[in-house]
Amino acid sequence: MACVFCEIVAGTAPAIRVHEDDDFLGILDIRPFTRGHTLVVPKQHTVDLTDTPAETLAGMLAVGQRIAQATRASDLGATGNNIAINDGKSAMQTVFHIHLHVIPRRDGDKLSFAKGMLLRRDPDREGTGRILRAALSQLDTIG
Repeated sequence: MACVFCEIVAGTAPAIRVHEDDDFLGILDIRPFTRGHTLVVPKQHTVDLTDTPAETLAGMLAVGQRIAQATRASDLGATGNNIAINDGKSAMQTVFHIHLHVIPRRDGDKLSFAKGMLLRRDPDREGTGRILRAALSQLDTIG
């Protein structure tokens, strides 16, 4: 199956480009949450967090930071930004080429995709911590 982001990188599919360098492309999302919602796409195809090198993730974040600064300094009038990576189908990833969302926010904008985030609590934080520490330890012995 063809990858739409690879096609955009190659110039064979349309996109509104807001940033481009040797490794990354910044494009406006075709279904934005807010005006200026930008996707930071590595030019090298990887699917998700499990197969993307840490250096690529760091580079995506650096580009995302610049775009976030631009949303605040521009006529877009952002007073903040949400930065997100949807990792896998269950996390609402719909294009399986890793990408970072930069979503400009404005005071009082009523966007609620993170609704309830402040009220959520894990009923067994200690148990969750043990599970994750064990998994991380296992990864350390494999890697």
